[in-house]
Amino acid sequence: MDELFPVSRPRRAIAPGAVHVPDWLGPDEQRELVELCREWARPPAPMRHTLLPGGGRMSVSTVCLGWHWSPYRYTRTAVDVDDAPVPPLPDLLVELGRRAVADAYDDPAAGSGYEPDTALINFYDRDARMGMHRDKDERVDAPIVSLSLGEACLFRFGNTESRGRPYTDVRLESGDLFVFGGPSRFAYHGVPVVYPDTGSARCGLTAGRLNITLRSTGLS
Repeated sequence: MDELFPVSRPRRAIAPGAVHVPDWLGPDEQRELVELCREWARPPAPMRHTLLPGGGRMSVSTVCLGWHWSPYRYTRTAVDVDDAPVPPLPDLLVELGRRAVADAYDDPAAGSGYEPDTALINFYDRDARMGMHRDKDERVDAPIVSLSLGEACLFRFGNTESRGRPYTDVRLESGDLFVFGGPSRFAYHGVPVVYPDTGSARCGLTAGRLNITLRSTGLS
């Protein structure tokens, strides 16, 4: 079990069930994921700015694996893009998600039991933002795993009742892990700021930020 789930790096509890692990991904893993994200962003079912019910579009661009998310449902085809089948969730990301949960909670059993079946990959340019929202379109309450690549951002992690205070602001750097589940699974969260010129060639992404979020939909 120790070989499958290595000793975790220092963790910081932000709220019950919400954990920040800085520098969780090494430079080689970061570069590999950046290159894979570039591949996953291509057609069919490519990265897009999601159309919102009110007619606007999200400032971040998104591509999905496993299941396609559009407001506010999951489908097996990219219904709001080209209706192409969504690529499957790679085993590499499933295993990464299990390792993430085990390390964040210092609980190998929690990692072993984690079964993500979708990934939402968001790209932020320096002007992109993500408003406060809850991830509540899933049918199960398994943890959300969030991986940061590229430029740093301010991640605002709030409460489960409203978009307002109290909340905690966390700077997420390339390679950082953030996991939230348990009492914090349905907390509001968002990204009000991306810090320009904080990317590095070491991770393969000098401009913009990639965020990979792994989830369990509870769908079949």
